[in-house]
Amino acid sequence: MTAETRAHGLAPTGQDRRGDRVFGGAVRAAGVTIVVALAAVGVFLVAQSLPALLADGGELPGAAPSFLDYVWPLAFGTVWSATLALAIATPLAVGIALFISHYAPRRLAQGLGYVVDLLAAVPSVVFGLWGILVLAPLVQPLYAWLVDNLGWFPLFAGPASGTGRTVLTAAIVLAVMVLPIMTAICREVFLGTPKLHEEAALALGATRWEMVRMAVLPAARGGIVSAIMLGLARALGETMAVAMALSPALVIDFALLTPTNPSTIAANIALQFPEASGIGGNALLATGLVLFVITLVVNIVARLLVRGRRGNR
Repeated sequence: MTAETRAHGLAPTGQDRRGDRVFGGAVRAAGVTIVVALAAVGVFLVAQSLPALLADGGELPGAAPSFLDYVWPLAFGTVWSATLALAIATPLAVGIALFISHYAPRRLAQGLGYVVDLLAAVPSVVFGLWGILVLAPLVQPLYAWLVDNLGWFPLFAGPASGTGRTVLTAAIVLAVMVLPIMTAICREVFLGTPKLHEEAALALGATRWEMVRMAVLPAARGGIVSAIMLGLARALGETMAVAMALSPALVIDFALLTPTNPSTIAANIALQFPEASGIGGNALLATGLVLFVITLVVNIVARLLVRGRRGNR
């Protein structure tokens, strides 16, 4: 290193090196902490789940023949409700994000962005109360009409719920809950599209929609996949809103409008744990372990999908 380089202050000083070491150590400690915390949660769930996994069928809640028979309807309900929520929320999130980033006037876009972000601060119990007191009575006549006119389709098979507290209602509540975070991610990804690509498409005579379709959406595919997977992880773990907006049962049924609906793992734990004891409590924690594994798999798949998208660019 030359004297001129040192004179211009380009060489790292001893204080800079100490700062780098301290910062690097802090970052590594943060990474190790989150891994240790995750491992601790996993070890705790495995240890608490073993009695239920090794128990006889008659000792499990509901006298289930085996733990698999007990947890399978809950796992189905968890994945089914989260999938329905994503089917509702994804087009809305993408549409709102595109409107904010490419269509709305700047002042309107800023205000609408703040409103959408504020939805993330609403407690889940408020969404649950909204689902019970407002949404369920509002959509119940629609459910009855769907059963009467489209009951031949398996998803709309009857009988219709008299209260409106169905898996479809819970999915709508979940969709509203995951909408802010999905919209925020999609909006930032759309705003990060290279301006030269957009201007080039417009200069070649493309309409705004054609510019969005050819320049914005292809560049944002990885971000959209990340938003969907993050929303799915949030929907899988939601507890109170689903427990309040759903009439749960240990069933496997794809029907959306009936009074008997598959429960979710998180909602079942919230409803049953206060009265659980012995093997019953261990069984609930074992279902929590299943949810832990499902969420872990979802996040791994999301990472692989995003990495594959980046590799194809």
